[in-house]
Amino acid sequence: MLDWVYNPAKPFAMAAYQHALDRQLRLTKPPGSLGVLEEIAARLCGMQNTDKPRLARIQISIFAADHGVAEENVSAFPQVVTKEMVRNFANGGAAISVLAKHLGAELEVVDVGTCGGTRDIKGVIDAHVADGTANFMHAPAMTRMQLTAAVEAGYAAVERALDRGAQLFIAGDMGIANSTSATAITCSLLGKSAREIVGPGTGLDRAGIIHKAAVIQCALDLHSSAIKSPLDLLQRLGGFEIAAMTGAYIAAAQHGLPVLIDGFISSAAALLASRINASSSGWWFYGHTSTEPGHVYILHELGARPLVNLGMRLGEGSGAAVALPLLRQACILHTKMATFDQAGVSRG
Repeated sequence: MLDWVYNPAKPFAMAAYQHALDRQLRLTKPPGSLGVLEEIAARLCGMQNTDKPRLARIQISIFAADHGVAEENVSAFPQVVTKEMVRNFANGGAAISVLAKHLGAELEVVDVGTCGGTRDIKGVIDAHVADGTANFMHAPAMTRMQLTAAVEAGYAAVERALDRGAQLFIAGDMGIANSTSATAITCSLLGKSAREIVGPGTGLDRAGIIHKAAVIQCALDLHSSAIKSPLDLLQRLGGFEIAAMTGAYIAAAQHGLPVLIDGFISSAAALLASRINASSSGWWFYGHTSTEPGHVYILHELGARPLVNLGMRLGEGSGAAVALPLLRQACILHTKMATFDQAGVSRG
């Protein structure tokens, strides 16, 4: 049912990429002096098959869902906050709503599993799979059919982005207890204990973090023998919004749509996506380093170089949105700077 996730990512336009690298050597600056911005510009040229990369049209898709493991008191906030925040997104009051408006980005909110549904909230896209996942302390988080529906909700979001002419895709998340799910996924993929990876999430104190680690470790012990593939892992320990992001990251790469990845939850989905389809990671940029302890482990595993480190851990796609201007500046510098010949400047 999910055979498409194994299809390869779209190949880079290597000629355009190489031409961009050559242009960087001819711009009026010492070679390499713009650091990471030079490589970003060259990669975008290869992704867009152009010598003038642009990031004018941005799609931000926020996937929202609840988690059954919230019953184990692993969050500092009650589960009702998920739906309340979905309403806040739709009404323009959340951090990502403000950032999207400022950046001129298209923002959509997708309900893939909020308890009670969100049909009463105007403007929310209904991709509702179920009223939250099952409590993975006792059973798999979702059925295979639910997993398929959630992953394909991510594919559908990428299709909408492409229909709108998007040049970059950002996925965000909302779901009370989703850092518990992301931590369990990270532990399983990296062979780490819950105590090594666990963090405060919504703001747990030390006792809360210790309890959260114990819950995650119990779940890992329960499910580990049944996990034979990344999709098995996602089904047993994931969330509907994490599954949707995983699907979106793979689908974007297959369609040649660059992705800017957010923080810990988003990166856990990216790590899963890379294990399902290794070719997809070539289409990703990384926005920031979260203060969640597990994020550093994921970034290291992915070989990622995040653009900023601002002590953020909000989620919602907010860290990626904050980093977006750097990608845009890389494009502008690459396109607008004069070459030595154009400026009449002697080379060293």
